[in-house]
Formats: sequence, structure tokens, C-alpha cells
Amino acid sequence: MVYIRQDKLPKLKEYKYSAVDHSLVSRYVMKPFYSNVVIHFFPMWMAPNLITLTGFGFVVLNFLTLLWYTPTLDQDCPPWVYFSWAIGLFLYQTFDACDGTQARRTHQSGPLGELFDHGVDAINTTLEVLIFSAAMNLGQGWKTVLTLFASSMTFYVQTWEEYHTGTLTLGLVSGPVEGILTLCFIYALTGVLGGGSFWEQPALQTLHIAKTDMIPDYLYNLAWNEWYMVYGGIMLVFNTVSSAKNVMAARRRRGQQARIALLGLLTFAGAWVLIPAYLYLQPIILHYHLVPFVFFAGLINAFSVGRMIISHLTKSRFPRGNVLIYPLIYAVADSLAPILREHTGLGWPSALGNDVYQVAFVFMCLGLGIGVHGSFIVDVIWTICDYLDIWCLTIKYPFSPVKGEQEAKERLEKEGRLDKKEL
Repeated sequence: MVYIRQDKLPKLKEYKYSAVDHSLVSRYVMKPFYSNVVIHFFPMWMAPNLITLTGFGFVVLNFLTLLWYTPTLDQDCPPWVYFSWAIGLFLYQTFDACDGTQARRTHQSGPLGELFDHGVDAINTTLEVLIFSAAMNLGQGWKTVLTLFASSMTFYVQTWEEYHTGTLTLGLVSGPVEGILTLCFIYALTGVLGGGSFWEQPALQTLHIAKTDMIPDYLYNLAWNEWYMVYGGIMLVFNTVSSAKNVMAARRRRGQQARIALLGLLTFAGAWVLIPAYLYLQPIILHYHLVPFVFFAGLINAFSVGRMIISHLTKSRFPRGNVLIYPLIYAVADSLAPILREHTGLGWPSALGNDVYQVAFVFMCLGLGIGVHGSFIVDVIWTICDYLDIWCLTIKYPFSPVKGEQEAKERLEKEGRLDKKEL
């Protein structure tokens, strides 16, 4: 499959990165730290995308320790594991923030960098859902699924907003800044408190708040990890509504129909109608094999986000639909058919059943997701590198200050803004 049409390739040269960051933490703390301290540790020969990929490697190491110590997402780990998760995520954030500075520093800024950065962030979102669920001892169940939903929707809506507005907008509180720093703090605190089982305790009782008639029983008994999900739900609604307003305002300024843009959310909505339906119909997957299924669900979202980024870079129409949803449609229909047959007489015996074949199907879907998304990544990187005459993980044409100054003077002279004698 061709993901970038030949007639859209010239749009890549018109690319110009646009972002607005309203975060005070980012402006006064993190950016000075990155620009004045961290960036000097990266040599000039190091490609920005290589920095991004190296940072992602720390998260992969975190995930490997998760698989070793708590593959079911509900077991306490040694304290050093949680500390390593905090350090690994902070390093990922640092490397991810420095790749743009390195791109400007080495004069390697371009559309491939944005695609690569967002692509890695999409995969990291899924890994962090699992790591956070393990830190909170959420286990294999609906709490982890809800966490995946909130994280995936936040990333999808943010990319959807960037497509329609042309600008990546980060609010006063955003996932890439405050969200990641909060997770780092939670991981480190979990290590100090002795493990994820602490977060399963009722929060108000742990804080020694006395029970009164004004506090309902369900609220008083709400665990720490459940309070976090309430907070996450409030932030999800706020960020989604804010993004929708920004998109509709941008389209109105261009004289376009505002509500048409909302149709772009249907792809995400369709996937998340099928995902909980399948898990409800197949509790064996929900409670015993959720980790591979979360990977597959994450790849569905990553594939949609990747295609949105390509459409944004090439100024193409919004991509609707997702081929990775089709196996879920089949799985839900196959699981629902025996129930319909029993109650209405309309249906058929399940081809996958409720046991080993269902597990094999999930791993097959995971393989399909890796194949489809992997082919997408390889194809677009190869296409962009070939057209722009660049390399992905190394710098093909190192910037020379003398040569760059000469080229700038020649360009100005050609445009008639510099006297030739000044050359």
C-alpha cells in the first residue's frame, strides 16, 4: 500500500513546524534545563531521530522489567524497579524534548522529524499505560482498559486538533510535560511506599480523614488508584472539549463547516465501541491475556495517528477508517453470534470458541498490527528520505557554518536584497 501519493510529495518541502506551549513548567523550568544543560551532552554528529529512538529505548527497558516482575500488572516489585521506571521515563521525556533543539542546532529540521517523534510517542503511550497499571496494581481488568482509553483518546484528539489547526497546542497542563512528570513522581513514590499495593488502599482512610454523614460510603472507600481515574476522566473531558473548540474555531476562520471536522473522531469511536464489546464477551482475554490485547489496541491507535500526521504533512484529506479494526468486527460478531442464536434463533456457532483459539486469535491480531503498522513506518520513512535526500538516523549532509553563511548570502543576492559587492 502506498501511504504518500507522488503528487503530494512536493508538500513536504512546504513543511513548517508550528507549536504553542502554554505550560509554565515547560517555559521556566524544563526548556531552560534542556537548552542550557542537556543539549550540550549530544554531539553535533548525532541525528535528532537517533536521540528520539535512544530515549525510547529507556521505556522499552522499563517494559522488559515489568514483564519479568509483574506480567499480570498486580504484583509488588522490588523498590529499585519503580525507581528505574521513574528514571527511564524522565530520560525519555528529556531525549524527546531535546530532539527538536538538536534538529535546529544541526539544521536538520524537517517533516520526518515530526513524523518520527509522533510515531514513537504513540507507541510509548501504550507502554506507559501498562507500566502505570503495574505501578498502581490495576491488574488485568477494566481499570487498565479505561486507562488505555483515556491515554489513547488524549493522543488521538491532540493529533486531530493539530491536523485541523496546523499547530500543536499544549495547554497550561499537558500530557507531554506535567503528565509525564506526574508519572515519574508516582513511580518514585511507589518505590518509597513499598509497592503498588499501597495505591489499592482507600485514600481518605489512609489520610486519616474521619467518616461523616456528608461523605458517601462509596466515596470514602474509593482507593487511591480509583481517585486517579476520576481525575483522569475530568482532565480527558476538559482537554477533548478544548480541542474540539479550537478545531471548530480554526475551521470557521477559514470559512469551512466546523462540525464536519467532528466526523474525524468516528474512527476512534468505532474502535472503542468494538474493544470493550469484545473484552466483555471474552473475559478470558480481559482477565488473563490483556497485555497482548492492549498492544494490539495501541497499534490501532498508533496507525490512525500516523496516517493523520502524514495527511497533515502533505496537506491531504483527513484519513478515515482503519484496516486494523476489521479483525475486531469479526471477533465481536463471532462472539455475539452464539448468544443471538440462543435467545433469538438467529446466529451461528462460534468459530473461535472461548478458550485457546480465542487467545491464538489475539496474538494473530497483534502480529497483524505489528505487520501493518511496521510496513507503514518503513514505507513513509523510505519515501520521505528518498524524496528529501536525507537519512533517518544519521546526518547525510552535516551543516557547515561557513557554507551556510555563503549560501544565505547567495540567496539574498539572488533575491536582490544584497549588493553583490558585499559577497
